[in-house]
This record gives sequence, structure tokens and C-alpha cells, in this order.
Amino acid sequence: MNKLFACAALIGAFGLAVPAQAESGGVKIGTLSCNERGGWGLILGSTRALSCTFSSGDRVERYEGNMTKIGVDIGYQHSGALVWAVIAPHSDTAHGALSGHYAGGTASATAGVGVGANALIGGLDRSIALQPISVEGTTGLDVAAGIGAMTLRSES
Repeated sequence: MNKLFACAALIGAFGLAVPAQAESGGVKIGTLSCNERGGWGLILGSTRALSCTFSSGDRVERYEGNMTKIGVDIGYQHSGALVWAVIAPHSDTAHGALSGHYAGGTASATAGVGVGANALIGGLDRSIALQPISVEGTTGLDVAAGIGAMTLRSES
């Protein structure tokens, strides 16, 4: 039980971490919601497919990609849901601007139902920050902590 609380504290720390570049001059332009497919953690990392929707007012964009976790990742995760606030340098971003590579800290713990958080920065000229709005909801039996790398591609 102490390990679960320690992991929850670590998750909270990552959830509060917003990249300084985006925090100092950024504007929240919308929300990115992703469904993460299940899969095995391969002890030193994992890669799972993502299906995402970016919403900003009446604007909706669809993205696909993958989330790679490098570090400790042990167990099986059935599925996951991730939600981020999208922070950009200005509010008039082009369609598909979230496409690109992201990196940052990641942590999660799942025993039946679990939680996790990923604070990431990347996208167009590394100017987009993804700040966790709510912790990810996962099912399975898995523990992961380390560096997260995500790639997004616009579906249109």
C-alpha cells in the first residue's frame, strides 16, 4: 500500500509540472483526449497506439500516434484514457499543429483500475505543451515511471 501512495505522489508531481516555456507565454487553445491501446510493459519500456481528438470551441481534429515509455514498465495495461490541456504560444494555431514529437515525464500505477500522468512538450517547433487535466484512467496490472515520448499525426 505504501508503494501505491508513493507512486500517487510521483504522479501528482508530474501532473503539476508544466514546461516553463509554455507556462510563461502560452495560451490554452483546447483539450486533447486520447485513448491508449493496451499492451505489455517490456520491463525497460513500452509502446502503445493512440487515437486522439483535439477540441477547441467548434473545431475538432483527429490524430493518431503512439506513446512510448522509457524506464520501468512492468505488467499489462488493458487500455487507458489520457486528457491534456493544450498550451500554445498563441491562439491562432493552424489545423494539424499538434502533429509532431513530444517528450516529458510519465508515471502510472494500475492494479485493476489505476492512474497515471504525462506532462509533455513538443509539436510544432517544440512550442506546444500538454498539461494533464486529469490523470489517465487505466485497467490492468502495470507499474511505469520514466520518460514518455509521444508522436501524433493528423488524420486529415
